[in-house]
Amino acid sequence: MQQALRTFFLKEYSNEKYAAYLSEIESFAQTKLEFRVAETPVFISKDLKLKMEETADAVIEFIKEKDFKKLTDQSIPMEFKMPGENDFPQLMVFDFGICKNKAGEIEPQLIEMQGFPSLFGFQYLCDALTKKYNSIPENYDSYLNGYKGDSYIQLLKEIIIGNEDLSSVVLLEILPQQQKTLIDFKITEKILGIKTICITDLIAIDNKLFYKNSENLIQIKRIFNRMVFDDLSKFPELKHIDLTKEYQVEWVTHPNWFYRISKYMLPFTHHRYIPETYFLNEIKYPVPLHEFVLKPLFSYAGMGVIINVSQNDIDQIKDPENWILQRKVEYAEVVQTPVGNSKLEIRLFYFWKEGWDKPIAVHNLARLSQGEMIGTRYNQDKTWVGGTIAYFEK
Repeated sequence: MQQALRTFFLKEYSNEKYAAYLSEIESFAQTKLEFRVAETPVFISKDLKLKMEETADAVIEFIKEKDFKKLTDQSIPMEFKMPGENDFPQLMVFDFGICKNKAGEIEPQLIEMQGFPSLFGFQYLCDALTKKYNSIPENYDSYLNGYKGDSYIQLLKEIIIGNEDLSSVVLLEILPQQQKTLIDFKITEKILGIKTICITDLIAIDNKLFYKNSENLIQIKRIFNRMVFDDLSKFPELKHIDLTKEYQVEWVTHPNWFYRISKYMLPFTHHRYIPETYFLNEIKYPVPLHEFVLKPLFSYAGMGVIINVSQNDIDQIKDPENWILQRKVEYAEVVQTPVGNSKLEIRLFYFWKEGWDKPIAVHNLARLSQGEMIGTRYNQDKTWVGGTIAYFEK
């Protein structure tokens, strides 16, 4: 994992620079960080980057197949199936665990994918400030396929805002002020110029959607969707409109894609860097459970995952069609830190602009962990872990 760069970074590091980095993030966003940000970026070789892109491209070819929607229709819960779905997801992400194979070689393994946005605004700022406080070699970049900070923001504007007035485009979430990702919403507002609103702020008149700005009703033409519809069940007291009706609005991305491009796809995809995966309800013969991880299809951030699976865990499941068994992979402790080596997961951001034949990789997010689970919620009491950014060898 680019040992020379890691050694150089550790020599340059200081707690004062790290504190200033975090302070400037919060100052720019005008809100507090609610998740842990790691002390270090990570440096990725060209070979490892190409292996991740090769795997994502194989999945993308499957998404482009003409019967893809038919194969994934059952992934969408009937209560959340929404009209007005477009032909492709404008935004998607691929999560790779950095692992060791049986020969002890470092390789990526595709752990999850989502037809849903990520911390697109936060990672733009993370890159800019990481470069401000650290020496990043010129032949390494967090952006992919020739994009830079300015062109990345321009592409985000073209995809999310399109040709609409800024006032007609909103970022939609459930109780955004209570979300751990609020800082990303604030940064997105600042760099794109759009407003964040709660689902409870939507007003439906006939087949159009509006929100109130001061005393004026503003029609919404495009929605940058950050809302996971499953989460509505956590807030039964919320009063909101029925979004399963058809409205004159364009979603970026349409909510159906959250379900189509998800862990639901893994049993259909086969590649050397995709772990063997089965729908729980389709397993007809005994499997060595100690070699597999049990995952709910429609959770995220690692919630509900059972790493050490027992037959009792299987027997307790009432909806096996909504669960998968995925072969375990061995996350490698590849990132050297002053408090021990950390495990690494890298999320590649793929954008699909109108007129493009397929999506392309543009940017990334990385996570460091020293526990069993990857994710900022599992590393709150540790240092040198949490969210960060990867720099890829050109």
